[in-house]
Amino acid sequence: MSNAFTMGFAHFKTITHHKWLVMKHCFKVGLYKQGLLHDMSKYSWTEFSTGIRYYTGTHSPNAEARRQTGISRAWLHHKGRNKHHFEYWIDADLKDTSKMVGFRMPYKYVAEMFCDRVAASKIYLKDKYTEDQPWQYYQHIAGSPYMHPVTHQELSFLLKKLKDEGEAKTFAWLKAELKRRKKIHDYYD
Repeated sequence: MSNAFTMGFAHFKTITHHKWLVMKHCFKVGLYKQGLLHDMSKYSWTEFSTGIRYYTGTHSPNAEARRQTGISRAWLHHKGRNKHHFEYWIDADLKDTSKMVGFRMPYKYVAEMFCDRVAASKIYLKDKYTEDQPWQYYQHIAGSPYMHPVTHQELSFLLKKLKDEGEAKTFAWLKAELKRRKKIHDYYD
């Protein structure tokens, strides 16, 4: 059996397990469509081939491709197709088009981003996962000038809540918050 086949199969298992966990998390908070459609682009050849080539099992193949080559074409493809990444929402500033800024994410995508970060921590950390790990990981990018301040505040709140109160309470709160925002048309979509 070739190394490419072995790496491809391992990558397929990892992304499918990740997708399954995100789907379960999204379903817990009432985001059924997003749960079903989460990260479908990872199965495209553009993204999957990077997964085969740079698979490690301990971190994202996109990060490994970037580390080894200076760029991840798979990540550029992925972030441009998945609204649960804050990078999807970066565009030219409305007042100064020479400057790039992050726009506010619709809350349902902030919720999906939260589910995604929890699932990714579980996948890569396995039995070392604790509920403060997604918060710890987030600290590496929390100061990004490209994340809208409201998006940062909303995601930070959810990650802190997970760290301090646990998964069951956080998912229950998020489900209620999504319902509340939809009811008052603050779903932002």
